[in-house]
Amino acid sequence: MDERLKPFLTEVEKPARYIGGEYNTPDMLKACSVRFCLCFTDLYEVGMSNLGIAILYDVLNSAEGIVCERCFAPWTDMGKVLKDNKISLSSIETGRELKNFDIVGFSVPYEMSYTNILYMLDLAEIPFRAKDRGTEYPLIVGGGPASANPEPIIDFFDAFFIGEGEETDLAFCRIVEKYKGDKRKILEEAAKIDGIYVPLFSEVKDGVNVTPVKKAVVKNFDAAPFPKRPLVPNMGIIHDRSVLELYRGCYAGCRFCQACFFYRPVRYREKDTVKALAEELIKNTGFDEMGLSSLSTGDYEDICALISELKELTERKNVSLQMPSMRLDSFTEGVLERAKKTSLTFAPEAGTQRLRNVINKNITDEDIVNSMRIAFSKGYTTVKLYFMLGLPTETDEDVLGIAETVKLIKKTFIETTGRKNIIMNVSTAMFIPKAVTPFQWAEQISEEEMYRRQNLLKKELFAIKGVHYAWHGADISVLEGIFARGDRRLSDVVEKAYEKGCLFDGWSEHFKYDKWLEALAECNVNIASYTGERKTDQVLPWDFIDFGVKKTYLLKEWQKALKGETTPPCKHKCTGCGASAMASCRFYENGANK
Repeated sequence: MDERLKPFLTEVEKPARYIGGEYNTPDMLKACSVRFCLCFTDLYEVGMSNLGIAILYDVLNSAEGIVCERCFAPWTDMGKVLKDNKISLSSIETGRELKNFDIVGFSVPYEMSYTNILYMLDLAEIPFRAKDRGTEYPLIVGGGPASANPEPIIDFFDAFFIGEGEETDLAFCRIVEKYKGDKRKILEEAAKIDGIYVPLFSEVKDGVNVTPVKKAVVKNFDAAPFPKRPLVPNMGIIHDRSVLELYRGCYAGCRFCQACFFYRPVRYREKDTVKALAEELIKNTGFDEMGLSSLSTGDYEDICALISELKELTERKNVSLQMPSMRLDSFTEGVLERAKKTSLTFAPEAGTQRLRNVINKNITDEDIVNSMRIAFSKGYTTVKLYFMLGLPTETDEDVLGIAETVKLIKKTFIETTGRKNIIMNVSTAMFIPKAVTPFQWAEQISEEEMYRRQNLLKKELFAIKGVHYAWHGADISVLEGIFARGDRRLSDVVEKAYEKGCLFDGWSEHFKYDKWLEALAECNVNIASYTGERKTDQVLPWDFIDFGVKKTYLLKEWQKALKGETTPPCKHKCTGCGASAMASCRFYENGANK
């Protein structure tokens, strides 16, 4: 840790966030030619729950000649300590100042963490804009889920990693190692690699980049690196368990879901590989719980057999096996019998069959009833349900249909158990059109309309005994919608908002909507121009990126959505999205292309 912080640790909340020294920390003193600081734009307990951070940290520190350290966004109390005492932001492991690394890499998890990029650069005494940083500063690179559309923040970065970073991060480090001290040459060579976007060498027309970049994809996922000795945190974190990633990608094709299309093609870890990793994690961490991670874990081939074998291992070691939320059409009695008995989490997303067809959810009321009947017969009394408001073509009937679905589930509980003591936690998020989805052309409803639909649903749900309702804020949803499909002009808004005191915008106690509105107005940004419906023939800010999934395919799905037509899951028949050209797709190779 940074020794300069020791006198102040008793003055801040959760000092364990800053001290480092976690169990399984690799050798930070080994000889190296490249020093990389991996930064996460949120708190320690959030970043330490992020599997992507754990994978990249392991990949880089396992490589010869590279040392990778970490830095998480300090909470506001520690940020004040740093400012007041003129202490430059440093890494957790050795206390090295960020400005003294060769590379500072930001993992950007979501849109409302953008101001935290500037917060961390500010604390590190590093200029915000790439154009203002000379060779005396480290290379500033970015990546993570934000790489689906990096344009709103691209001015802050020398390079941005598009797609999966296991191989591109290491390749970039080797270039830095070879051409150290020559920033331009480093960036020239990096721009030749799939998955690395260097804005300095991009051609821009009418404010839009037109130089193509291809997404990076791990082709052999079964052999892909995975941390066998992950760091064990010094404090409780959001997901306080070891985690196993079963596969990447998703077959379902829900039209609102960015991850479904961004992470295609579907690639698997074979069962024997998963079991071997599970043994290593149990042996090397001491966690009393293990979680299974994928976009839809229940859809893993022969999931019941895998869970049975993992459960035999975990029970022998006094470790519980935790299942994440499951798709209703992949939920089976076999999975339920093998999973840890806690509350169940499902995401019907929409309250009527018509709207579920629009979003291509591919579940029916019958699926819902059958799944719930199985769960309730096994003793479950608590259910978490996730829905969305504001989906394309949604009507008031669809909104009220959410309450009808909740009533249907409660009725099923009473009929199955003869009791009424069900607890139902219902939450709704506002639909946000995302890049690389069939809904990337859709309109986001206005803030006023968001409030109206929330209030319409509140009235119905509050009348149902046993139901607890939570909803995502309309104001923050508007900002997420602006940045999700934004362009380069928005970097000015991010900087202006930060100057006005905006940071940790994803945390309700720090969100300053009025300051964001001021920043948008001062930068002459018309909100409707970003949240409104896009024409299907216009150039989109992220069109220069080859994601594997063809734009023509997304357009076809958008047109089918407007007609209420569904597309079958691609594990049954290849739907021709194009992603299999980037890497072998599990379902394509197993005959779904027939």
